[in-house]
Amino acid sequence: MRLTTRTNLAMRTLMFCAVNDARTVRKSDVAEHCNASENHLAQVVNLLGQRGFIRTVRGRNGGIRLNRPAADISVGAVIRAFEADVPFAECFAGAQNTCPITPFCRLKQSLAGAVAAFYSYLDDVTLSDLVAGNAGLEGLLGMPSDAATA
Repeated sequence: MRLTTRTNLAMRTLMFCAVNDARTVRKSDVAEHCNASENHLAQVVNLLGQRGFIRTVRGRNGGIRLNRPAADISVGAVIRAFEADVPFAECFAGAQNTCPITPFCRLKQSLAGAVAAFYSYLDDVTLSDLVAGNAGLEGLLGMPSDAATA
């Protein structure tokens, strides 16, 4: 299993916001610290905002910040928000499935169980679990207090 680039960037963005929780951060800061293009990040930020993980603030002192505490953001929920439309295998693709062995294949059932276990595990992991007490991450993603607006 492999996460899409968008999902990976969504998690980086949320971790950046969590590390800098006391302030509103700019997309350009996220892009710079997380090694991402601002154009790609804009799409990710839009979806994170639509799904309620972050809130966006427009204007001169605008940017993004977590919409709720990091302890209330499940990693499983974030990944579902970004991966739900991506079938795990062709046989999960509904009308687009052209696999000739689908009616007799038992692999789909096994894969479905594995995917369910994957999400079940990640549902119990919060954004706070990823960043709290993580000095290395804070060192990489933390911004000086005068570099962003509160």
